[in-house]
Amino acid sequence: MRPLSDTLSRLARMRAAGGGVGGMQAAGPDHLPAMTGFGSNPGALGARLYTPAELDDGAPLVVVLHGCTQTPAGYDRGAGWSTLAERHGFAVLFAEQQRANNANLCFNWFQPGDIARDSGEALSIRQMVAHASERLNTDPRRIFITGLSAGGAMAAVMLAAYPEVFAGGAVIAGLPYGVAATVPEAFDRMRGQGLGSDAQLQALVRGASRHDGPWPTLSVWQGSADQTVVPSNADAVIAQWRGLHDVGTAPSQIETVDGHRRRVWRDRDGRPVIESYMITGMAHGTPIDPSATDGVGTAAPYMLDVGISSTHHIARFWGLDEPSRTVSRPAAGRGQAITLEHAAAPADRHAVAAPAAQPAARVATPRAPERPAPTGVQKVIEDALRAAGLMK
Repeated sequence: MRPLSDTLSRLARMRAAGGGVGGMQAAGPDHLPAMTGFGSNPGALGARLYTPAELDDGAPLVVVLHGCTQTPAGYDRGAGWSTLAERHGFAVLFAEQQRANNANLCFNWFQPGDIARDSGEALSIRQMVAHASERLNTDPRRIFITGLSAGGAMAAVMLAAYPEVFAGGAVIAGLPYGVAATVPEAFDRMRGQGLGSDAQLQALVRGASRHDGPWPTLSVWQGSADQTVVPSNADAVIAQWRGLHDVGTAPSQIETVDGHRRRVWRDRDGRPVIESYMITGMAHGTPIDPSATDGVGTAAPYMLDVGISSTHHIARFWGLDEPSRTVSRPAAGRGQAITLEHAAAPADRHAVAAPAAQPAARVATPRAPERPAPTGVQKVIEDALRAAGLMK
């Protein structure tokens, strides 16, 4: 668990940069109001909450985790989750990394203090999920999580650490849970080195909590030409969860969807519990199809127009594309910053950059502050990130 002194230092840096923990934050030029006051927030993360114009009681909640160098607003513009939420009536919660935690805005999926249950960034995300769900009266049985790259790896963290919270997850160009504990290990795993056997991978998830109930369903997306997080990581994510769902190595179904291979694993009741899309020729990023008749999103760096919308297909896999119920209520705080009451959590590279203790960017400011040229270890890390296409 992260030392208290480290948590206090992180929070102090956030306050100094204008990212107060309990007060109001300006929403900035984007359409995602800031949500503050969601708990002790040991990982010192920010949160943004999108609610459609009308939101039913008991609606689903989708949690979205951006990739390195990205912001919630930028990722949402690319993937189009808020547009889909408006159509189908569900809420979207965006966790937001801070530069005080990671110089390149990567979630710290490779730091033991940030991925353990009830610790660091994982606990912060758990707290914001509980708070948003309570505030909006969403269905606790229909909470889902997705992310790209470092965000995809952190989505895998949340599914492993809090499997009782999530009905399903989607990992896009991400990595399995618990396979790295240092920056060098993280880079090795991104290259597909040292991921471990199927049994070792499954043991990592089983050891992350005391969960003995049903496991979340899983959607895995990967580009066949991804040189940043190589495709063997997608195979490892699937292997990590096949044993949990007690399904065999061979998929129950193989088909072509929008020109790309989809595999499905079904449980003994015939329910699809794991699906996998391999996007032919796609590099590192989230696959989108903004030109489709019902298209959402916008092409941008790491938001790749490849003729298939992961957002649409993930929402369909989770059952979110069903018609909204007719009884609804106005959504709280639409278009305004939302402050929630303080509450503790219940008791019960584009994927990597080393954490850096330096001034955080203001949450509402899309442009990062200038900082001194890196030296030593930080320079080595940033040079590696640039070589991987993760930094400019």
